[in-house]
Amino acid sequence: MRRRLVISYLLLMVLVLIALETPLAATMAGRETERVRADRLADATRFASLAGPALRDGGPGPIEAELSSYDDLYEIGAAIVDRDRNIPVSSPRWRPSPGTTTVLDVALSGQQSSAPESVWPWTTDPVVVAVPINDGGEVLGAVVIVTPAGAIRRAVVSWWLLLALAGLLAVLACVLTAFGLAGWVLRPVTELDAVTHEIAEGDRSARVQHRLGPPELRRLAASFNHMADVVSDVMDRQRAFVAHASHQLRNPLTALRLRVEELGPSLTDPDGRSEHQLALEETDRLALVLDALLTLARAEREENERVTVDAAAVAASRVAAWAPLARHRSVALRLATTDAPAYAQTVPTAVDQALDALIDNAVKFSGAGGAVTVTVARRDGGVVLEVRDSGPGMTESQLGQATERFWRAPDAQNVDGAGLGLTIAAVLVDASDGRLTMRPGESRGLVAALWFPAPALSVEPVGEEPVDEEPVADLRPSPAR
Repeated sequence: MRRRLVISYLLLMVLVLIALETPLAATMAGRETERVRADRLADATRFASLAGPALRDGGPGPIEAELSSYDDLYEIGAAIVDRDRNIPVSSPRWRPSPGTTTVLDVALSGQQSSAPESVWPWTTDPVVVAVPINDGGEVLGAVVIVTPAGAIRRAVVSWWLLLALAGLLAVLACVLTAFGLAGWVLRPVTELDAVTHEIAEGDRSARVQHRLGPPELRRLAASFNHMADVVSDVMDRQRAFVAHASHQLRNPLTALRLRVEELGPSLTDPDGRSEHQLALEETDRLALVLDALLTLARAEREENERVTVDAAAVAASRVAAWAPLARHRSVALRLATTDAPAYAQTVPTAVDQALDALIDNAVKFSGAGGAVTVTVARRDGGVVLEVRDSGPGMTESQLGQATERFWRAPDAQNVDGAGLGLTIAAVLVDASDGRLTMRPGESRGLVAALWFPAPALSVEPVGEEPVDEEPVADLRPSPAR
């Protein structure tokens, strides 16, 4: 945008210079021609006063010596022409030019004449002046002087070069001024763009300086800061409400579960006992939902603080933590990774919680006799953690909805869970500038992959674990999630 502004200022300046310097250049050319013409007319008038006797008496008289001296001194040819267009007296350099006849016709009619009107750098015709020779009101002939135009052309070119230099300096000054003016005008816009990207990246404290640039842009910056404050406040209030509501509901829910549980011994009807057990399960499910909401609120409130973690060590600890549940459900849970560390830079607990969500889903949907494999590898300048299961997998449309809040697959409505695990994982991965991708397995099941960037100054360990290159669907959530 700055370049376009500078070009527009420069174009306007060039048009102004053309409008001003073009008539000035024409005026200078006409002025130089007029100066020479005036000198030659004065010389021709003096010669006309001396040429009368030569034309009346038929002798050269003093005019011949005057023309010769004039020719020697100025190298300009001159001649005396009578009414019959004969040339009784002329200087040694006298040569007629293409415009001589026209000028002479006017002079023999009794008027002074000259040609051309102006000498231009590209013209070669000389300046011709003619003055009539009068004797008692009778025109006896004319004095014709032919002046070479070379000196005039050189003077005109010099003036034009001076004008061009002045115009070039003016354009240079305009360019420097235009860059300064464009910078002053666009500095608030540039800063607004930078702050917008910072806010989009998660730094909600970034604000624009509203004391830069024109008044209109200052008002825009102030309005943007006010909008950012309002949006930040609304987001804080929303997250605080979710966190507070989830926290405050835990105590009544715990009391409700205790009361429902105490009703168990007093129920003797089999249907009543069944309904009592369903009520207890619903309270447990509601407790899971509240815990997930609290976790999600904390994850969304995380600032962009980064920590360096060993993803391989974290994966080993999470597999060990989920192993008892996997054995209980007859699912084979194993870790396939190298012994070398795999360092990643993330927000705190991002790797732990994201792996917990993926392993929980994998174990839950693999079923008895299934297998879950967790793989850690270094790839694309970061660390990849993959969780492969042998469950039913998901369709393409379901993969696009998997990270939506409270979304559950149609065939998993009765499976335990709050529908927020993948949402929490996606928020944490996004806050770490990472990626969450999911794709169908080779034969069946699902492959969920987490990618986290490596620390800027870390040394990549050797012995990289190969990872299958398959097309994946990027499930990184939008900022609204």
